[in-house]
Amino acid sequence: MIGKGLLQGLAVTARNLVGSYHDPDRYTTIEYPEVKPALPEAYRNFPFLVAEKAEDPLGTLRCVACQICEKECPPQCIYIVMDRDEKGKARMKPKVFDIDTSVCMSCQICVEVCPFDAIKMDQVFEIATDERFNALLLHRDQLAKTNTYFHQIHPTEAAEVDARLAAEKKAAEEKAKAAAAAKAASAKPAPAAPANPTPPPAPAP
Repeated sequence: MIGKGLLQGLAVTARNLVGSYHDPDRYTTIEYPEVKPALPEAYRNFPFLVAEKAEDPLGTLRCVACQICEKECPPQCIYIVMDRDEKGKARMKPKVFDIDTSVCMSCQICVEVCPFDAIKMDQVFEIATDERFNALLLHRDQLAKTNTYFHQIHPTEAAEVDARLAAEKKAAEEKAKAAAAAKAASAKPAPAAPANPTPPPAPAP
């Protein structure tokens, strides 16, 4: 029949039009920007760094500046410099951690290779700017966000990460206790022999 596909398409449109009056969940548009879209948990945009405490985000970053994410990043948009003390000894935290979002392609490889669950994908998408360079280069203080924020945007993943980190911490503590107990037992002196041991009885004639 000529025009059958057109009639089927119009039927779908009419069905959705009528259904939207009875079911508001079928609305396909929102009054943006007054109304913000409800993003799915799996949505990702650009990375951020997870910090444990809101009062000291830069001092409680999970990142230890191992630079694995910097080396594995396909577009090479991550730049890390490890912090060091006055003697040049590494402090196992980043002094510089920059991400160039003008180059980042949101592939999430940095998240997958991080052994410390220190970097995760954010959901912030309103980042338009009229400045091409510095405004799109995010620094450590801009990237640091709390674990509470991570729970808000990715609750399922955050709960899994916290459970895994807690299990690893408990296992490490038990291992340290066992090692300390074994060391203490090996260092315990053996009982001293008596000064005048009793001679064995003489054999009978």
